[in-house]
Amino acid sequence: MLNRHYEQGLQKVVEGLTSKMQRDTLIKETTSKLRKLLEVDRVVLYYFYNEWEGQVTFESLNSKELSILGSTGPDGCFNNEYAALYLAGRVRAIADIKSEPIESCHRDFLSSMQVRANLVVPVLIPRGLWGLFAAHQCQSTRHWSQSDIELMQEGAKTLATAPCVLES
Repeated sequence: MLNRHYEQGLQKVVEGLTSKMQRDTLIKETTSKLRKLLEVDRVVLYYFYNEWEGQVTFESLNSKELSILGSTGPDGCFNNEYAALYLAGRVRAIADIKSEPIESCHRDFLSSMQVRANLVVPVLIPRGLWGLFAAHQCQSTRHWSQSDIELMQEGAKTLATAPCVLES
C-alpha cells in the first residue's frame, strides 16, 4: 500500500514537471517569435503570482544589456483600476513614453527599464489575468500598427489557451 502511494506521488511530481517544462518552452518560443516578427528590442512576460503582484519571468532580447528578468514593477503603480482595464481586454500602445499622458510612477518605471515605446496586451485565462505580454522599443519611439497589436494578441491567446498554462 505504501509503495503504491509513493508511486502515485512520484507520478504527480513527474506530470507537474512535464507540464511546467512544456509551459516554459511555449512561453520562450512565443516571446522569441514575437520579438523577431515585431522587430523590437525586447518582449517580456510579466506573470502575476499574487493579486496584482508579479514579475518579469521570461524575456526575449536583441541585446543582453537590455535584460529586465526578475523585475517586479513599481510598488502600488499597478492597482485595481489598471487590473480592471486589463481584465476587460485592454491593449495599451504607447508610441513615446516621454509625451504620452501616463502616471509619473509608470513613466519612471518604463524609463528605468530603458523603454521608449511600449505595447502591452493581457494574457487572460478563465480565472482571470494571468500575465501581461509587453513589447519594448528601447532605442526610439514607435507607432504601433494594428498588425503589431494583433500579433501580440495572438501570442497572448496562444498562452491563454494552452493546457500547460491553464493548469499553472
